[in-house]
Amino acid sequence: MSAAGDRLQDIARQAALALPDVSHGYPFTPGLDVYKVAGKVFLIVTDDPDEQIITVKCEPEHARTQERAHPSITPGRYLDKRHWISLGPGPGITERLVTDAVEDSYDLAVERLPWRDRPAAR
Repeated sequence: MSAAGDRLQDIARQAALALPDVSHGYPFTPGLDVYKVAGKVFLIVTDDPDEQIITVKCEPEHARTQERAHPSITPGRYLDKRHWISLGPGPGITERLVTDAVEDSYDLAVERLPWRDRPAAR
């Protein structure tokens, strides 16, 4: 079953907040809910009701595979389009896919942190 836009965003928020040492706020603009681990962005939730998307980090090859498999997954908005993807509501956008995308993005952000700044293993 596909996730509607507001549900997709709620799933992403819940998945992010379940991860260790996550903070969030609106550092860029009131319409972008930004999630970070140790200061590194890994999730952006767009609060615009006309554009219900989330944007996550993604390995470039995996990102292109996801874009080909799902019409509502596009190169990331707001950030480097090679390393970020945006997910919107549509066929195949399931709760599991959204949760996996958020967790994978978090893991990519953590991998780039110095060892001393990494959260405890999850």
